[in-house]
Amino acid sequence: MGLKIKHFVIFITIISGGSCRHNSTHLSQITSSQTRIDSSLRASGAFDEFIAPYRSRLNEVLDSTLAYAPQTITKEDGQFNTSAGNLIADIIFSEANPIFKSRTGKDIDFVLLNHGGIRSIISKGNVSTRTAFEVMPFENSIVVVALDGHVISEMVDFLRDSGQAHPVSGIQIILNSDNILNSFMIQGKPLDLTRTYNVATSNYLVTGGDNMTFFKKAKSIMDTDYFIRNAIIDYFKKVDTLSTVVDDRFIKLH
Repeated sequence: MGLKIKHFVIFITIISGGSCRHNSTHLSQITSSQTRIDSSLRASGAFDEFIAPYRSRLNEVLDSTLAYAPQTITKEDGQFNTSAGNLIADIIFSEANPIFKSRTGKDIDFVLLNHGGIRSIISKGNVSTRTAFEVMPFENSIVVVALDGHVISEMVDFLRDSGQAHPVSGIQIILNSDNILNSFMIQGKPLDLTRTYNVATSNYLVTGGDNMTFFKKAKSIMDTDYFIRNAIIDYFKKVDTLSTVVDDRFIKLH
């Protein structure tokens, strides 16, 4: 009897093994379909009802008034510096410097951003969190890089020849009528080629974005983990009225 059971177990094992070997699954065909997202799609009442409270709360937060703009602030109102560029660069300076100093014991020397990074005007009237998202929709963070004096000199040449009003704060560039550099000051002092300067910018530009390849020569890089947009929102919360003008931080003599 025991021998018969043993033979039966061996037989079942062989059959099972053979079955496993010959019944493997293979992908034989892939099919796909495309759903067009347009006006022909009907809204889901149940879904709209579900998200309505969240949408309402989000709009309430985005549209709550933080400050007031007495006039429209734009990046198109100056040739070498603009009201929007000056405001955003000054905001980065004021909001990021305390963070940088608390971590390093040093101050930011100046700020350089890119003209294209400002994506919207700030309209005259109430300024809200939504305004900050419109001006700066990107998830760019503030980065502070250490550049030596010779690299700063390259940067000035780039700004002179760029043909765009890239936002700056903490420096002054004056060009002669023939586009030759008349003077360049950092915090009211001439450039010292032997010094290292701490420059606040965005994580996009520090990789050479917008042709600012001189940032790749940084001696050190510190990411503050502070979004530019959040700095703008924090600044809006601190002030009652936004004050900014086209000034003499970057000009050309006639």
